[in-house]
Amino acid sequence: EIYSLHVDCKVTSRFAHTVITSRIVNRANESREATFEVELPKTAFITNFSMSIDGEAYPGIIKEKAAAQNEYDTAVSQGQSAGLIKITDRKLEQFHVSVSIAAASKVTFELTYEELLKRQLGKYELLIKVRPKQLVKHFQIDVHIFEPQGIRFLETDSTFMTNELTEALTKVQNETKAHIVFKPTVDQQKKNSELDETLLNGDFVVRYDVKREATAGDIQIVNGYFVHYFAPQEMPVFPKNVIFVIDRSGSMAGRKIEQTMDALLKILQDLRPEDCFNFITFNNKVVEWKSSLLPATEENVASAAAMVQTLTARGGTDISGALLAAVGVLEKAEGLLERRVSMIVLLTDGQPTSGERNVEVIQENVQKAINGKYALFCLGFGFDVSYKFLEKMALSNGGIARRIYENADAALQLQGFYQEVATPILMQIEMQYPENSIEGLTKNNFKLFFEGSEIIVSGKISNELDLLPVEIKAESHTSNLTLKEEANVKEKEQVFQNQRYIFGNFIERLWAYLTIQQLLEKAISAQEEDQKALEAQALDLSLRYSFVTPLTSMVVTKPSDQQQKELANKPTEAG
Repeated sequence: EIYSLHVDCKVTSRFAHTVITSRIVNRANESREATFEVELPKTAFITNFSMSIDGEAYPGIIKEKAAAQNEYDTAVSQGQSAGLIKITDRKLEQFHVSVSIAAASKVTFELTYEELLKRQLGKYELLIKVRPKQLVKHFQIDVHIFEPQGIRFLETDSTFMTNELTEALTKVQNETKAHIVFKPTVDQQKKNSELDETLLNGDFVVRYDVKREATAGDIQIVNGYFVHYFAPQEMPVFPKNVIFVIDRSGSMAGRKIEQTMDALLKILQDLRPEDCFNFITFNNKVVEWKSSLLPATEENVASAAAMVQTLTARGGTDISGALLAAVGVLEKAEGLLERRVSMIVLLTDGQPTSGERNVEVIQENVQKAINGKYALFCLGFGFDVSYKFLEKMALSNGGIARRIYENADAALQLQGFYQEVATPILMQIEMQYPENSIEGLTKNNFKLFFEGSEIIVSGKISNELDLLPVEIKAESHTSNLTLKEEANVKEKEQVFQNQRYIFGNFIERLWAYLTIQQLLEKAISAQEEDQKALEAQALDLSLRYSFVTPLTSMVVTKPSDQQQKELANKPTEAG
């Protein structure tokens, strides 16, 4: 019986630190399995886990993956239990551990994870999965938010709220802080008064955004580490050239092609009149809908919609031919490339089976053809795609990859992705800082900035600077911009001095989190020897700051009468 479950989340300047504590008692008169199961965002890194049984603690220890595996193999005969973490859906992964406890014994599980909240479509989203599977006497979620820039709006949302449960939710908010408490009684948790079934099953979401006054973004400093947030607003939108490259091979037949059509019809409606577009559909044959880019007039959009509705799926998959054809269409559009953003959006559900099949050769040819001029976005539909191949191709060509999960909302996932990249407002953004005074600077050059997102740069101020000057250079649709700002280091440090609930070195941890994420991403598209160096750096930081990343494992130990060790490895989308 879980008698207490507490989720405590502190968000300080977009960096979220979540601690989940579950206390379980065995009320039976024999020993039983106690299970701790938590779903957490894929973007988060676990930083700590421990269980204590009748007062004795069993901490999880984070080690290099290979070392942990060796230790595990010697402790366990082959074929024993799988890892403790698995991907459960497009946003979440699940951490699951169980331990046998004696009659009348108590166990406390505690899991801590951290993540940097990413701004998408104008808001940050903190997702807490709630699924206790039983009524819990003391159930509580606490979310503390502190945003020195000021909170512009804040909302909570949940997939399981009822009128009774709404009464258990309180929200206290001032200019820069918010505290949300959700504390339902056992009666409020019940589906109905007769049954002991819980209503608490689903998502508890907090969404918010911050105020933005300064044009050159906002700088925050703690203990010599800085973070710089930049999210310009109300800028003219770049017109764009978009080529949709759509897989219509046999495996797309049925639900997938229908959902793709649904999404494309909505996306067509979202094109701006000044945008230009074209479609390339492919199976073992590559078909260009029109021989060149067309402006998104009402007439052209209607004619494209009619074409989309006739899509049928059969045949093989010539990914290479289709992408090179898309580059060809953009190459021909010479006059249409000035002060416009050109992008290729590939949607496929399989491996290359026609034309060029060697993925390394395809990657090389596509990169050569694109030559840094256009952004390539790769959407992998379902689990038969080689996600690794798509991800490497997108990251090598200034884009991103996404897996589209095959469920009811696949069309919404496709549309949502398009909305994120639909409004480019800056190009070639350079964030500049004094070279001799900053160490460990995270990525500070960005090809594109989309409205509603945010650029984040972090680093360590190496010598006694009083003023941290920053300069941002970028191209907007109408002009070349230079924005300047100076941060007073002492004043900035003051902001966080008197904040009770802030974990002290949070900007340093944010810096480490961001650096690891970027090193891992860079490693995907790097040459082999560079890849090793990038991974070695990421591993070093993962161990130093105790993050469970794809390069580390957490070894969970148990009492001596049970299977002694289990491993928690972070899964990746590429498997």
